[in-house]
Amino acid sequence: MKPLPSSHVRIARPSRDLRATERFWVNGLGLDVLYRADSSAEGGQALLMAGWPDAAWHLEFVDDREGETPAAPSEEDLLVLYLDGDVEEGTINRLVDAGGTRVASRNPYWDHGGVTIADPDGYRLVLTSRRWSSTVSTKDLCTYTTISLRPDEIIRDHGPAPPHGRC
Repeated sequence: MKPLPSSHVRIARPSRDLRATERFWVNGLGLDVLYRADSSAEGGQALLMAGWPDAAWHLEFVDDREGETPAAPSEEDLLVLYLDGDVEEGTINRLVDAGGTRVASRNPYWDHGGVTIADPDGYRLVLTSRRWSSTVSTKDLCTYTTISLRPDEIIRDHGPAPPHGRC
């Protein structure tokens, strides 16, 4: 059987401190603990799975306090949540209070209408007010957008793609 659009996704990574990770993702963001195991579990490592029960994805954090597989986040390792509405200050405050660090995004695209917060292991969560749409048409790929930022407004200019003959 091949993967389908409805296939469940698990994103797994090491964590230096599962308690700090749980505080951030569960207490800060509001995910549920879906599963927890101590080091007596199969594989010999404690782990935590967090997510929303009906979501098509969940996060798995594997205890690595010994640093056998050190966390290696980069500024481009992003988990992006599309909120389709304003990012609430209360959510940002809870994430920071739960051990997160608000950071500027490497790509300023995420800082406009969103916020980037590094979790206790340094991996980045982006909460964006944008709406996700998986529908992309050829027309969308063959246009350009110029965004001019001013202190009081954002001006967008849409138009046809430049005449490179690639569309």
